[in-house]
Amino acid sequence: MSNESETTEPSLTEVLDTLADAGGEDEVTIGQILDAFGDRSLAPVLLVPALITASPISGIPGVPTVTGIIVALIVVQMLMGKDTLWVPDKISKRGVARSKMDKAVDFLRKPVGWVDKLLKPRLTWLAERPWNYAALLTSLAIAVVAPAMELLPFAISIAAAAIGFFAAGILVRDGLVILIGYFVVALSALVAWQVA
Repeated sequence: MSNESETTEPSLTEVLDTLADAGGEDEVTIGQILDAFGDRSLAPVLLVPALITASPISGIPGVPTVTGIIVALIVVQMLMGKDTLWVPDKISKRGVARSKMDKAVDFLRKPVGWVDKLLKPRLTWLAERPWNYAALLTSLAIAVVAPAMELLPFAISIAAAAIGFFAAGILVRDGLVILIGYFVVALSALVAWQVA
């Protein structure tokens, strides 16, 4: 891939478009999604499991656990300074029906478009090392508790939205959006506490 494609990061809508185009007619696997993103940096790739878990797909048993594992893999590799993602074959072969993915993408179009309009570089230091480690470690913590939160689909969707805000903030270098992510984490914890 050319240097231009490596340095030009996609908008959230473009990430969603790539997700919509990934996979076959009947099923979309994790491996197919990763292939669609190619060798992009990991920040836009981190958006993918967050978007999936924030959508109605999170109601499918096992999906929050799988997306949590993927988030953990991405975050650990980001903390290690990796530029491309490795996932085990067993995870890459997991997938969902094309119809469910299409519904999830359609569900996300409006909120993703709204967030896209808000994004711009500001408080950029929060999106840079070492300050972005806090957002990455918070995302990792959410990923670790994701299996336990499968019983609370609304709470896990809110928590996934927080990861989405962190990833978007790092992607666009928007520290304000990262701060919104921390607020959403607190909200998801409150919801989980109330429901539990």
